[in-house]
Amino acid sequence: MIDPPEPVLTGVPGPPEAMTPARLPVPAGPGRLLVLAVVFVCAACGLVYELELVALATYLVGDSVTQASIVLSVMVFAMGVGALLAKRLRCRAAVGFGAVEAGLALVGGSSAMALYACFAWFGQSRSALVGFSLAIGILIGAEVPLLMTLIQRVRRQDAGGAVADLFAADYVGALVGGLAFPFLLLPLFGQLTGALLTGGVNAVAGGVLVLWLFRDDLSARARWTLLGANALVLVLLAAGVLLAAPFERAARQAVYGSSARVAVQTGIQEVVMTGGTGDGAGAGRGRKGLGGPLALYLDGRLRVSAETEYRYHEALVHPAMAAGPHRRVLVLGGGDGLAVREILRHRQVRSVTVVELDPGVLRLARRDPGLSRLNHRSLSDPRVRVVTADAFEWLRQQGLRGRGRRQAPFDVIVSDLPDPGIAASTKLYSQEFYGLATRLLAPDGRLVVHAGPPVERARLYWTVESTVRSVGLATVPYRLAGRPASFYGGPDRAASPVASVDAEVPAAAPSAGPDRYWGFVLAARHRPRLGLAPDAPPPAGLTCAELQAGRRGEAHDRMSGLPASTLMHPRYLD
Repeated sequence: MIDPPEPVLTGVPGPPEAMTPARLPVPAGPGRLLVLAVVFVCAACGLVYELELVALATYLVGDSVTQASIVLSVMVFAMGVGALLAKRLRCRAAVGFGAVEAGLALVGGSSAMALYACFAWFGQSRSALVGFSLAIGILIGAEVPLLMTLIQRVRRQDAGGAVADLFAADYVGALVGGLAFPFLLLPLFGQLTGALLTGGVNAVAGGVLVLWLFRDDLSARARWTLLGANALVLVLLAAGVLLAAPFERAARQAVYGSSARVAVQTGIQEVVMTGGTGDGAGAGRGRKGLGGPLALYLDGRLRVSAETEYRYHEALVHPAMAAGPHRRVLVLGGGDGLAVREILRHRQVRSVTVVELDPGVLRLARRDPGLSRLNHRSLSDPRVRVVTADAFEWLRQQGLRGRGRRQAPFDVIVSDLPDPGIAASTKLYSQEFYGLATRLLAPDGRLVVHAGPPVERARLYWTVESTVRSVGLATVPYRLAGRPASFYGGPDRAASPVASVDAEVPAAAPSAGPDRYWGFVLAARHRPRLGLAPDAPPPAGLTCAELQAGRRGEAHDRMSGLPASTLMHPRYLD
């Protein structure tokens, strides 16, 4: 006997829940709007997590271009993995989405605190950063397939229309999250509390959608499990908000030591100052008042140490002042007032213009007892005019002014800026930047540039020199021994204490060595003379013999044929 053929099933059956219309407590129209609203909120939270990881990676590890590329590429890859894994959850989309949102809220909300803890107590954060990027990306990637299933169960429509609605809400939410991060969360709450609050919003949005709108899809056990999980996540995030301030103080103490006495987020960077609170502390070498010698950190990188800063600033300022007239001086950067202190030692100086980006640093240089004592209150001198602006934009604006409104040319321009290898500083070491500066130089004026470590990062240093030459200036490269061991691109402390972070000025004499140098480039339209001015008080830590030895050393180690760095092709990150 031949069995009759079985009937052919048309269509591809999906998971039972995915094909069944949901029983909702509201009509389909408002229910669908609620799903799209949750898509909007989740997209905003997801982008905040991404931006928070990029910002934190830049601060903890350095090199914003590389860190942003790593975080975003890992997250996009992980989102694809998450989308594939979510296929197994579509049979119970409501439960799956509730679990994903609870996990994402906890992981994303606590990521900033966890990464900062790794940095402060374990000395490295790169591997944790990649791990959080991967975990957050997987959870974000799982959202869209589950939300697509849920929105189709509210009211079935063609796939193209559903995808268009879902992605429209997703993209608008991403826009809001992207704007909220720099303009709302960071200024009002900071990275730690901002991430924790974002996690709380994420958990509430997911909980409302699943536990209220799709409550009939849940068994009693699933309902109570999700309710307990969301409550636990919210309690943990709330505890994190309450403990954020003491946690940050403890982490800062682990990084900078117990003498950290100033810690402010200026909107431009984090500024931390240690030591310099005793009588004479911070006044210079050999004076160890309460808390030890003053040290100033910007975004975790040591910038000033009262122990040895005088050598750096004397080598930066005095050769340029000695090579010709120096009545009008322009300082690009130098908001700590220390380069200005050295400039004002020259009796011929009539005016000094300081262009500094961060008003917080200027405020400390004027008001902090230790730092103002160290800079001899130079920024309060009547000959000094301070401009709060980006140095590149300020130079550009001067060039755009008409002849009658343009600045009179400067005899000396001092470029006292962070190392060029830090991605945010590359435009301040570009051919365009030096071209703009040259337009403000007097015919016999000089430009001096802090150009980074000439031995440890020789290619970087000689690229700066080549870029300065590319705008038509003759250069005299020179160096001065005493730069500390460099942890370039820092401040990831995987191998070194914070005192040996790549710095403009060494934290203390023991961390410096005779084979580590600060590098400078002195430039003018005609080859300038390298020496010291006879009309200035003798420098405390610099001699003509040292300068000439530094010039001969650089002449011997010269790297030729390097291309100039430009805005469109920065060479310092190669």
